[in-house]
Amino acid sequence: MSAESTPEPGIPGDTGPTGPRRGAKGRRRGPRGRHHTAMVVMAWTAAGIVLLGGTGAGYVYFKLNGNIKSVDINQLLGTDRPKKVDNGSENILVLGSDSRSGANKRLGGGADDGSARSDTAMIVHVYKGHQKATVVSVPRDTLVDRPACTDTGGTEHDAASGVMFNSAYSTGGATCAVKTVESLTGIRMDHYLEVDFNGFQKLVDELGGVDVTTTKAIKDPESHLDLAAGTHRLDGQQALGLVRTRHAVGDGSDLGRIQLQQAFVKALVDQVKSIGVLTDPKKLYDLADTATKTVTADSDLGSVNSLVTFAEGLKGISSRHLTMVTMPVRYDPADANRVLVEDAKARQMWTALENDRPIPRSATEGTATGEAAGVVGGG
Repeated sequence: MSAESTPEPGIPGDTGPTGPRRGAKGRRRGPRGRHHTAMVVMAWTAAGIVLLGGTGAGYVYFKLNGNIKSVDINQLLGTDRPKKVDNGSENILVLGSDSRSGANKRLGGGADDGSARSDTAMIVHVYKGHQKATVVSVPRDTLVDRPACTDTGGTEHDAASGVMFNSAYSTGGATCAVKTVESLTGIRMDHYLEVDFNGFQKLVDELGGVDVTTTKAIKDPESHLDLAAGTHRLDGQQALGLVRTRHAVGDGSDLGRIQLQQAFVKALVDQVKSIGVLTDPKKLYDLADTATKTVTADSDLGSVNSLVTFAEGLKGISSRHLTMVTMPVRYDPADANRVLVEDAKARQMWTALENDRPIPRSATEGTATGEAAGVVGGG
């Protein structure tokens, strides 16, 4: 995006006409929620490292560096991918993995089957100048053609047609997820970030909670959430419940949950900028320690120095300059549990981002939404 010349991106994906199938409420299986805060986390990782300079800085560096997990996406994908566009913008695929192992089993529910899914996926486009960004949520239940791919263990996976988008990650992990997104959009992902249930909850608690206002009561036993209408400071468990809930709000679809997640991300960005932890080195270290333990990154971001540089380039983006949209979809007439890409509108979206332009209003008008717009806002 050009920070000085780029106009405000188009209509947020959580507003506009809705197109849900009737009778959809409660039609899907229980939520395996997601969250997507890695961009903000990186900013705080950088702040913690910068302010912890001086005595013990070497120990801090190696401690935090040792926390970071990385995946060499570029080597695994090779040259069969979209060309990198050198226009000053960046595209980051942010995934939420919902492994049921370890501490995540208690938070995510369900059986520990050794697998993990990507029930939330966001394409973060940072415009030239790094003063504005557009975040595109990709619904997990979108039916797509998944390309052949090779996972980090070297196992090859055949292509598949008409499968759920989140099967890419559960089939072949990060590399298959990135390849599927690049095949779907025609846009190269410059970076990859991932966070899990347990890490999300800890990060919100380290921040001291996040303030939100609900315009109606939200009560969902499946996500352990019980909020009256009004203003709340959510702790980690409540925040996780909010971004996981589906049946209690809107039409019961994953699209409604995406609307709640998008509202929460904006509230989180505002919270990070207002809480003033910059004056507390111990708090900053704890936050940086949690962040680096939580996030898995591509190998280009897989060190403290790289994360610092990356975060420094994002810290100027406020919620006012963060546009949240959802990939244009419609409900599948053959299966109420699935959605289909609105190809023509999606092409408008991807073309705009590839050329570092705001997404046109026409790309999001008239597409399916989850009827949860306006239920959650900043505190």
